[in-house]
Amino acid sequence: MKGLYLVRHAKSSWKNPNLDDFERPLNKRGRKNAPFMGKVLKKLKVAPDLVISSPANRAATTARIIAAAINFPLENIRYSETIYEFSENALIHVVQQIDAAVNKAMIVGHNPAINGLVNYIGDQPIGNIPTCGVYCVRLDIASWTKISEHCGKLEFFEYPKKHAS
Repeated sequence: MKGLYLVRHAKSSWKNPNLDDFERPLNKRGRKNAPFMGKVLKKLKVAPDLVISSPANRAATTARIIAAAINFPLENIRYSETIYEFSENALIHVVQQIDAAVNKAMIVGHNPAINGLVNYIGDQPIGNIPTCGVYCVRLDIASWTKISEHCGKLEFFEYPKKHAS
């Protein structure tokens, strides 16, 4: 059994139209939601063996904020340009490359790829993973190379608005 946490980056800023998409930072809501979701994940005792993030500013910042909240060493976060491709197939390839010794992995990336992967591996369709949403799935596989359609069972799906009062 493997566990996979799929995280969509927190809300990003479009304030500066001249800024390259890759460099867009988190906006005010994103800077509030990422630490909040980190606290939610800490309460759920989320403890990945590996965190892989898109190197895009908004995703990398989200990954660092969440990693700090769950006591994952920031220097151990891996960055993969492949995640920035926004492709479900690219994410599948990233997952397949995870070392067999890793039992729980977290991927921080972008839609539509995160949503596509969730619906490919999950047992319950999800219409949209909102910004800073976290989808946790338990995979009925012994090796990451065996990831396949609907091989996972939803453990939890958390996102900021779910906790809004």
